[in-house]
Amino acid sequence: MNIAILVSGGGTNLQAIIDAVENGTLHDVKICKVIASNRNAYAIQRAEKHDISVSVISRKDFLEMDAYDNAMLLALQESKTELVVAAGFLSMIGIRVLTAFPNRVINVHPALIPAFCGKGMYGIKPHEAALKKGVKISGATVHFLNEHYDEGPIILQKAIDILQNDTPESLQLRIMKECEQVILPQAIQLIADRKVTVIDGRVEIRTN
Repeated sequence: MNIAILVSGGGTNLQAIIDAVENGTLHDVKICKVIASNRNAYAIQRAEKHDISVSVISRKDFLEMDAYDNAMLLALQESKTELVVAAGFLSMIGIRVLTAFPNRVINVHPALIPAFCGKGMYGIKPHEAALKKGVKISGATVHFLNEHYDEGPIILQKAIDILQNDTPESLQLRIMKECEQVILPQAIQLIADRKVTVIDGRVEIRTN
């Protein structure tokens, strides 16, 4: 299965997927394209180091959302993408891409949806909100994307305990390593193995 990975920053989750492909944890999966929303994203260097094709498609370079959406769709189609993976991607994905890839665009969110999600909840903000609320667990969610922020069907979730001395930064790092980088490759493999079905807005995972 050909996957395209959308990135905006350091690309730590991208690196986790690259590592999983190279060590065989992810099998029958090829990263056919990395699309960055930011020309200065370190994720670009990670991709180029592994000879992965990279395109930079920045929303600010387009006057209209439709033009940006079309450019994104064209890049995905030209690379023969079968699954789109948003891994720390901070730009909105347009309706043309979502329509062309129904239940084929996934995202990893650094919280347990429906908690600490929605518009504006990205980066360090979900972790700040979790600590401010005083919740005892947090984690990450991999879900399908739709036209609404963080409302698509949930594929996988993983939780960790929040520690007494956690800061937003320490919690972010632990969730990234112990949750996001665990369940994102797992979700990709489940989809590659055709074990994921969406029925009435809910994900069912075949176990055999």
